[in-house]
Amino acid sequence: AQQLGLRIVDYMRCRCNEFSEKYHHNFSLLATPAEGLSGKFTKIDRKKFGVLEGITDRDYYTNSFHVPVYYPISAFDKIEIEAPYHDLCNAGHITYIELDGDPSNNIEAFEAVIRKMHDAGIGYGSVNHPVDRDPVCGFSGIISGERCPSCGRLESRSDIPFERLRRITGYLVGSLDRWNDAKKAEEHDRVKHNIGGVYTKEEKTARETAKLHRQKALGKS
Repeated sequence: AQQLGLRIVDYMRCRCNEFSEKYHHNFSLLATPAEGLSGKFTKIDRKKFGVLEGITDRDYYTNSFHVPVYYPISAFDKIEIEAPYHDLCNAGHITYIELDGDPSNNIEAFEAVIRKMHDAGIGYGSVNHPVDRDPVCGFSGIISGERCPSCGRLESRSDIPFERLRRITGYLVGSLDRWNDAKKAEEHDRVKHNIGGVYTKEEKTARETAKLHRQKALGKS
C-alpha cells in the first residue's frame, strides 16, 4: 500500500511539474486536509459502492496521506511512513503525533520525536497533546475523569465545566460542538502514538535498505 501510495502521489506531482513548464504558471501539489469532504465523500462512496471494510465502513476518511487515525502504530513508524510524501507535496503538508499526557514531564521523549521528524525529512510536524484547565481554581494540566487533581472539584456537580483543549483540524479548540458528525467520529477514533523506535543496528540497516528500494521504485537516487 505504501509503494502504491507513493507512486500515485509521485504521478500527481509530476503532472503538476509538467503543467508548470507547459503553461508557465506555478502548479503545486497540496496535501489538503479537506475537513468538510472527509465525511461527505465517504457517504457518496458508500452509496455508490456499498460498505467496504477498511474503506467506507466508517463515517469519515482519514485526511491526506496520513496513517488511518485509528491504526495502532508507534510515533517513529508513523513518521517514517508519512515522511516521503512531504517531499512530493510541495504546496503544503503536515505530520502529527498524538501523545497521551503532558510532554513537559518527559522532555527526552518529546525531543526524540522532534529529532526523528527532522531526520526523516518532515517539513511540517506537530505534536498533539491534551491540555485541560479548571476555570474555578486555575489548575492547568491533565484532568483525567471528572475530578480536578488540584482542588478536587467534581465537574458533574458544577455548572462550570472543565476546559479541555485539543488540536482538531489544525486549530486548538475546547469543544467539538461546531464540528460535523464525521469529524467528531474521527476525533473519537484517534489513538495515541507510543514513543518507541529504538532499533538495533541490523534493524536500522534493514530500514535504510527498504528506504533506498522505495526511492529506486520512484526513480529517485
